[in-house]
Amino acid sequence: MSVFLEKLEMSVNASNSLVCVGLDPDPNRMPIQNVFEFCAGIVDGTAEYSGAYKPNLGFFEALGIDGLITLKKMVEYIHDRYPGKLVIGDGKRGDIDTTSSRYATALFEFWDFDAVTVNAYGGRDSIQPFLSYEDRGVFVWCKSSNPDGGQFQGERSRPGAELALFERMAEMSTEWNENGNLGLVVGATYPAELEKVRELAPGIPILIPGVGSQQGDLARSLRAGTERGFANILISSSRSINYASNDAKNFSQAAGKAANMLREEINAVLNDINRQ
Repeated sequence: MSVFLEKLEMSVNASNSLVCVGLDPDPNRMPIQNVFEFCAGIVDGTAEYSGAYKPNLGFFEALGIDGLITLKKMVEYIHDRYPGKLVIGDGKRGDIDTTSSRYATALFEFWDFDAVTVNAYGGRDSIQPFLSYEDRGVFVWCKSSNPDGGQFQGERSRPGAELALFERMAEMSTEWNENGNLGLVVGATYPAELEKVRELAPGIPILIPGVGSQQGDLARSLRAGTERGFANILISSSRSINYASNDAKNFSQAAGKAANMLREEINAVLNDINRQ
């Protein structure tokens, strides 16, 4: 088993949770002004119930230099206070190899993320710099959760091709996974496509966003993506946990309650799957 897969399994087992809490700080929705205190409150409230955290780089970058400083402090906070929790940088970076090498250096060496999301539209060499960090995870954006994702991802990759573009991405991921550190991102809003991805990419971890605010199908997604022995998936939820309460006094506790509720829903489905 690779170093990254060991980290993933240990984090999930320690919390008995496949929940990945996204950190999407939006000043228009936050019940307190301080971004770091808000994110730290979400982490503290949910740490018992989650296996991973996923800061969304766009939300921090939108806040300028202060947002970037906060992001750095937030990653350090999670590593220091909750060692063993995976921290996934959600930036979906990807470019020609020389540029991607700089992205990889920044995300893994400066920001110190345990894993990142990437865009592999440019082919293997566009994400190879990320994959070369053998102890870090690389989640390839395969099937997005948004409604218009199918305009390209659901189309045939070329005239006469047997596989849709997202299917080809899943298939090729098994060829690229030489270091055992590649994963895929597939939205819970497309459980049928998730089932196809799991069929094409057995053994590869899948990060599943889209539950909660996007109303993805949690139960169908779990049944489609789960593998026997180890579930090998992370269920990501952001806004429905971050903004479970708009009360400055109890937003952290409310986030914890929402995360625990999601964990219990997930584990109930997993128990049902294991009994079959």
